[in-house]
Order: sequence, then C-alpha cells, then structure tokens
Amino acid sequence: MGRKPKNISKEAKKQAVDDERVRNVIEGKFGQAKRRYSLNCIMSKLPSTSETSIAIIFLVMNLSRLLRQVNCPFLSFFLNLSKLGFKSDGSIVKADIKA
Repeated sequence: MGRKPKNISKEAKKQAVDDERVRNVIEGKFGQAKRRYSLNCIMSKLPSTSETSIAIIFLVMNLSRLLRQVNCPFLSFFLNLSKLGFKSDGSIVKADIKA
C-alpha cells in the first residue's frame, strides 16, 4: 500500500485498469447474487452444506442467464409473428400497425 509511485509506465497503468474492469464485473456478480439470490442469507452450520448452498445459488444464476439467452430469440420470433396478420384462407399478410 502506501504512497503511489510517481513514475508509472503506460503498460502498468493499462494493466491496472484492465484488472480493475475484471474485478468490477466479478464483484458485480457477487452483489447480484447477494441481492437477488440471497447469497448473504446462508445460515447452514456445516462447511460442506454452506459450499453446497453457494454452488446451488451460482448454478441457478447460470441457468437463469441461459434461460434468458434462449427465451429472447424465441419470444422475439413470436412478437414478429404477431405483427403479421392471418387471413381466413391461411395466407399471411403484414398488418398495418402504427407505433
């Protein structure tokens, strides 16, 4: 720690900035796990049970991210279909929707 050195190379500054960016992303995920997935409310007594609870929380976080990635194109496909109109003879025409 202490006082920062006066002469820092550009490479060292760039490396420090890159490290800080990575650290911010990781700390943000931990914050999200604490807020949305109750990572800060683990009350198990045994270390193995605590580790299992933490692993399950991160598994759920990854599964929810995967679900969002799958549902987004799927839902956008159906939203685009809803903009089309269907005639009684089975043909599809573009609906006049003014947004």
